Amino acid sequence: MHGGRAGGLPAPLRREAPRGQHGRAAGAVREGDKGAYAGQVRPPRRYDYEYERAGTASVFLFTETLRGWRKVTARERRTAVDWAEEVRSLLDEEYPEAEKVILVCDNLNTRKTASLYQAFPADEARRLAERLEIHYTPKHGSWLNVAECELSVLSRQCLGRRTTSMRALRRKVTPWARKRNRRQRGVDWRFTTDDARIKLKRLYPQVQMS
Repeated sequence: MHGGRAGGLPAPLRREAPRGQHGRAAGAVREGDKGAYAGQVRPPRRYDYEYERAGTASVFLFTETLRGWRKVTARERRTAVDWAEEVRSLLDEEYPEAEKVILVCDNLNTRKTASLYQAFPADEARRLAERLEIHYTPKHGSWLNVAECELSVLSRQCLGRRTTSMRALRRKVTPWARKRNRRQRGVDWRFTTDDARIKLKRLYPQVQMS
């Protein structure tokens, strides 16, 4: 079900990653001084630079690979409430007609329907939870989430340079997602079921014949 619709249900994949925000502060370092005697050459001034940490941010990424679609947002934190608000946006804005949305994500403790009840009134949380079906990747197996591939591309193409503010970060990730959506870029996922039976053998139930 990675990367598309399962049984006619939309199956977006979700991933988030922390990003640092940095600015550059320049400080002049003067080496040497004017000589005591006329005609002596003064050594040139040299400059050094250091980075000022401007804070951290979290990038939330959802993708449906068969449709060539992704959504990227940046937030100051990645709490349970942040996750719940992103899920509500996904359900109500991106899949308003879907009866149920299958979401593949890793096992971080905020990725639970309980987070919806923490963020919203009970009736609203129940409405969202009934439309959501969560499938978790195995422990230490978040690489099985196709959204990791999208996040890798985002990091290489968009987040290689320092970012000084939350506004600047959003001005990077939003146009990037729109551009890839227009081109309907997908993911060439090559990890097959046969591969999984070998590499993930320890995760399958062991049947002992009597």
